[in-house]
Amino acid sequence: MSTNLKYLSLGILVFQTTSLVLTMRYSRTLKEEGPRYLSSTAVVLAELLKILSCVLLVYKDSKCNLRTLNRVLHDEILNKPMETLKLAIPSGIYTLQNNLLYVALSNLDAATYQWPSDSQATAAKEHSAGSQFVGLMAVLIACFSSGFAGVYFEKILKETKQSVWIRNIQLGFFGSIFGLMGVYIYDGEQLSKDGFFQGYNKLTWIVVVLQALGGLVIAAVIKYADNILKGFATSLSIILSTLISYFWLQDFVPTSVFFFGAILVIAATFLYGYDPKPAGNPTKA
Repeated sequence: MSTNLKYLSLGILVFQTTSLVLTMRYSRTLKEEGPRYLSSTAVVLAELLKILSCVLLVYKDSKCNLRTLNRVLHDEILNKPMETLKLAIPSGIYTLQNNLLYVALSNLDAATYQWPSDSQATAAKEHSAGSQFVGLMAVLIACFSSGFAGVYFEKILKETKQSVWIRNIQLGFFGSIFGLMGVYIYDGEQLSKDGFFQGYNKLTWIVVVLQALGGLVIAAVIKYADNILKGFATSLSIILSTLISYFWLQDFVPTSVFFFGAILVIAATFLYGYDPKPAGNPTKA
């Protein structure tokens, strides 16, 4: 059963990662009348949707009993403040990462976003040097922060008996607080002028739902597998995003340098997760 959950969560994560990258990129570059939606508000809405989804899952685990749900939430969250506070660190990092992803995909094509070492020659045709640099820096910071937060969250999940959905509620709680702080610090002026939901359309809501789904699936992957499998899913997503960007969106032309780097990234993921069988002891004469 655990093996089935492992590979099911892997498949869903590949689908979610690829879909999120492509739809987010399209939503940030789509030219429409009026103001563009604020990425900081989308991050907050994704956190709130994640909390709501996890509360419903805990409700289902509580046999659809409101009293049991209330007791579980009270006992596992309110009565364990130190356990809840542990999630503030990865939550803050994930919130930063989610905001950086919007910055990256506003300045890079989908394939380069997922593997940020592509040749500058092709990208320079569509992006200025300044926006390309901003996008690459956003990706690099997101990569380092994601690695640390993933390992930290895996440690917390596997050292305690709390439900993965309870942990996600705790993550979402801090994430929504940090996200709202970012909204008012960086986009407060635009927010007061055009409102919280400025520029929202159906595509924006799809991005929000996919981002919320990603938080749930990543937690499941880390719980039932490990952070290495999450990296493997990202490698598969690189291939899918490249193919879709080239054949469907036609906004990316892969170069030999890109192919070489992508092969290195995918090979590194396999090697890092490879667990060779120990050689048998030689038979003594």
